[in-house]
Amino acid sequence: MERDGQVSGGYSPRPQTASEKTLAVLEAALLNSRFTDIVEAAQLPKSTVHRILAMLIAAGFITGDAEHGFRAGRRFTHLAGRTLTELDVVALARPVIEDLVADTQCTVHLAEVGPETVDFVFGAESLRPYRVRSRVGLSAPLHTTGVGKAVLSQRDVTEVRDYAEHTGLPAHTDATLTVVDDLIEDLGRASKRGYALDLGEHEVGTVCVSAPIFNHRGEPVYGLSISSLVVSHPDAAIERFAERAVSAAAEISELLGARR
Repeated sequence: MERDGQVSGGYSPRPQTASEKTLAVLEAALLNSRFTDIVEAAQLPKSTVHRILAMLIAAGFITGDAEHGFRAGRRFTHLAGRTLTELDVVALARPVIEDLVADTQCTVHLAEVGPETVDFVFGAESLRPYRVRSRVGLSAPLHTTGVGKAVLSQRDVTEVRDYAEHTGLPAHTDATLTVVDDLIEDLGRASKRGYALDLGEHEVGTVCVSAPIFNHRGEPVYGLSISSLVVSHPDAAIERFAERAVSAAAEISELLGARR
């Protein structure tokens, strides 16, 4: 599909220089296993693609053949692994979060999510005199927070029931969902719309809208939340920022190597 002179997800339709051709074939081979699909994606003659693939295979960036398909080679996966392990999620997310704070005038958190808890690793507060204070350094059960529910919504029902049985779904406030069927119903809504709400379930007087952040394996291991006081955003008014939360989370996910 061509848009504004560009192939969707790739380079220009007709790479000209040797470097452009090599990059086009490398990207095409990483995204497609069949030779015919690589040729189509690279927008180059078969003979050229064949020659460049042979070079990439010899260099270890690609492995495979036309019969069994092509995939990333050891040299490429080694370099990719080194890069991904050295990524600093806070450094990557900070500009996105700071822009979101300026845009919404709310407190924004980045949290790392484990099997049963959420750990707040970075937060930026708005300049409003009355605002949600940063929770950086704090942890909480998944079901009590918007971030936790956003990630729980990506798990299947069996995993949620196991989580509920193991933790007992303790209450933080009167609004915390402590009945597993109620939690599953709420997570179903969050899964369909792509974000979760915390309406005073973690802390009395605070609300938030949250979206999951995915790593390069497509795993929801982080989450982003936009938080405010209920006096500023009563009932479910915080939901007005849902689209921005989802968009910011997707941007951070892409920085972490997740594919859209």
